[in-house]
Amino acid sequence: MTRHTVLLAHGVGSTVEDSFGPILDTLSREHTVIAQDYPGSGTTPPEPLTLDGLADRLVAGVEGPFTVLGFSTGTAVAVRIATRHPDRVNGLILTAGFGYPEPHLRLAINLWRRLIESGDQAALAEYLTLMCHSTGYLATADVPELVAGLTKWLAEDPIPGAIAQLEMALDVDVRPDLPGIRVPTLVLPARGDVLCTPGHSRVLAAGIPGARLVELDGGHAVAEENGAAWAAEVLGFLSAV
Repeated sequence: MTRHTVLLAHGVGSTVEDSFGPILDTLSREHTVIAQDYPGSGTTPPEPLTLDGLADRLVAGVEGPFTVLGFSTGTAVAVRIATRHPDRVNGLILTAGFGYPEPHLRLAINLWRRLIESGDQAALAEYLTLMCHSTGYLATADVPELVAGLTKWLAEDPIPGAIAQLEMALDVDVRPDLPGIRVPTLVLPARGDVLCTPGHSRVLAAGIPGARLVELDGGHAVAEENGAAWAAEVLGFLSAV
């Protein structure tokens, strides 16, 4: 088995652990995983953000060729990494992502930002629980417990750069980049995703020559709802690259 280097690009208003946590150990057992939180997430100090600057930041210091695993807004970061550093990237895995924020996603991001600005963490937790989980998952989950856990996380581990990250997401448009991608690409929409709906992934797959699209069950929080299937698809792709 070939051991690959996998560079992670997480979602905005999130961290590496929050976006990928349930699959990190599985990936790390077979491959070298490199990840850093975006400016304003985790312990990384906030700074002005652009998609190009973030792409370059994640690549800096990474040795040798690598595959980029992007989640949510991290899919656009992954595409931009492949565009700006084509000699470094040997594969892309784009999960629950988007190439540009169409009106539904733009409304969702703007409301997310307004809830952060309001300071009402309970309302923000309810909103994120609603948007990040599939209806099927919520039907069988202890929703008050989910909301309480997220409220606690927001209070104890705030994302000070969340608004700047969300503003960057609103400016994303990597559609012109897609035809120039020349590496194997796997696009993984989540069927029950009500935030980055599966149509976004179909735009990515249609725009990237030779991209393969495989749907996963679950909502936007695919690591939580269907982490085993996500990890299996990622590992399968890496074994074939």
